[in-house]
Amino acid sequence: MSQQEKPINLSESAQVDQQSVQPLPRSRKVYVQGSRPDIRVPMREISLDDTPTDFGGESNAPVLVYDTSGPYTDPTVIIDVRKGLPDVRSSWIDARADSERLPGLSSHFGQQRLNDAELAKLRFAHVRNPRRAKAGANVSQMHYARQGIITAEMEYVAIRENMKLQEARAAGLLDQQHAGHSFGASIPKQITAEFVREEVARGRAIIPANINHPELEPMIIGRNFLVKINGNIGNSALGSSIEEEVAKLTWGIRWGSDTVMDLSTGKHIHETREWIIRNSPVPIGTVPIYQALEKVNGVAEDLTWELFRDTLIEQAEQGVDYFTIHAGVLLRYVPLTAKRVTGIVSRGGSIMAKWCLAHHQENFLYTHFEEICEIMKAYDVSFSLGDGLRPGSIADANDAAQFGELETLGELTKIAWKHDVQCMIEGPGHVPMQLIKENMDKQLECCDEAPFYTLGPLTTDIAPGYDHITSGIGAAMIGWFGCAMLCYVTPKEHLGLPNKDDVKTGIITYKIAAHAADLAKGHPGAQIRDNALSKARFEFRWQDQFNLGLDPDTARAFHDETLPKESAKVAHFCSMCGPKFCSMKITQEVREYAAKIDTVDVTIEQGMREQAERFRQEGSQLYHKV
Repeated sequence: MSQQEKPINLSESAQVDQQSVQPLPRSRKVYVQGSRPDIRVPMREISLDDTPTDFGGESNAPVLVYDTSGPYTDPTVIIDVRKGLPDVRSSWIDARADSERLPGLSSHFGQQRLNDAELAKLRFAHVRNPRRAKAGANVSQMHYARQGIITAEMEYVAIRENMKLQEARAAGLLDQQHAGHSFGASIPKQITAEFVREEVARGRAIIPANINHPELEPMIIGRNFLVKINGNIGNSALGSSIEEEVAKLTWGIRWGSDTVMDLSTGKHIHETREWIIRNSPVPIGTVPIYQALEKVNGVAEDLTWELFRDTLIEQAEQGVDYFTIHAGVLLRYVPLTAKRVTGIVSRGGSIMAKWCLAHHQENFLYTHFEEICEIMKAYDVSFSLGDGLRPGSIADANDAAQFGELETLGELTKIAWKHDVQCMIEGPGHVPMQLIKENMDKQLECCDEAPFYTLGPLTTDIAPGYDHITSGIGAAMIGWFGCAMLCYVTPKEHLGLPNKDDVKTGIITYKIAAHAADLAKGHPGAQIRDNALSKARFEFRWQDQFNLGLDPDTARAFHDETLPKESAKVAHFCSMCGPKFCSMKITQEVREYAAKIDTVDVTIEQGMREQAERFRQEGSQLYHKV
């Protein structure tokens, strides 16, 4: 091997993506203190300019927004991806005294990777011995909730979801919000820790929080909370390095990804995942069957329960927060896909379908499901029950295969709940708009309101390169109807592996969809940011318009394409209409005219009186000869 071909020593050379650690414009990280010193909940505060004197000259209170970026946007924290993020949860986990530190990894594959000297240069250097529940214990958030215990994680997410609504209400920021239509959701005016506990105990919400992911800033997924979004990353056999995947993670959470799924299928899956988890403040999900397939060189028929079980333990001990498990792909459902336009499009679904047909046996994920539950509750890994038979085209939407699997996922949900294991349900896929609500209603019925987590759905199949838009439409709709988390789709969907720009585009698109759903549901406080931006727009506070947006950089760049000078940042018009035809400027002139007389109402009333008097003077006739 030449000097140039020697592998890079990541433990020495890895660097954080500098774009990901820059604070967003006019924003600062603030922390809301909980009931104990080690509960500090991060939020982002956007400071605003004063209203210009032409428009009244008042000060504008800063706006708080939900923040998924973790310590990366906190200038007081020194980020070193080689060491990982600061510990958030270990003191909480220790205090519960129901788990123990193992002497080493218990997964055979994990041990092999750790003992492979050739991997030393790729390996994350600070691997901790994993935790596991003590014999007979259950460490899941659902188990605690059902015991009536409010955990630190529950208090944390209550503060996070509540977004200081009491202060906002006192400041009058909640005075203007349209009533929503929540389709039977039970959204309270204020999120309390007790409400969080009740929702988790009921199975209507999950807090994905593996005890081996202490760097996690807890969050919650459920229809009665803010709609969340997931971003996918991961290498493939065609490329992408560990450092690139960590950069995608930090880039994604900067723009608002609430969870991240590592869907790696290429080289060094184990090592890549360790780097990602150690540097992630958000829950990490995986599809364990992908790695299991790599272990048998891509031959689905060679998969075994024993190998898959070891893979689950391997990933649980690294700290994966939720597993996609395709246990609903049953042998009897596979023939139902034969006449589909696009057959089985789920990778996990096709792997398990092939295994079932090759062995003519029932899916081993289904037959061993209770054993999987035992693993999940020992580490508090949440189920994301995979929709392996989801439709891959709108022609196949809502067919017998899709809904048959959904009914099975409902049965499996109840088994998971019997073990106090947290569970959410994955959904489609490709569904035309008129069939979306049927999907949501069917899921609520079959799965007893367990959180729904959908890929879109894409509402049409005619737009390769624009499927972030075709799916964003469906995502907004199903989020309104009750879906708890939306899996993003990038412009590269069906076409290739997304790069950083694609990741950002997908996330922003889905943040729009999720926020639109929150508005439509009437989530308390959802309209605060909209109102603040609208006021800034009317008052020509350009910097505030940019900074209150989901993507300040793009908004500023678009504005500067035609009006690049700094003087344009205070202009009372934009390049769309120009200075003479700006509707908002004209409205301001109307208000100024009205103010000279008295008020708008007085002006209108006076004008009406004048016209009435003229009508009477002219004989009170409807028509006059010309």
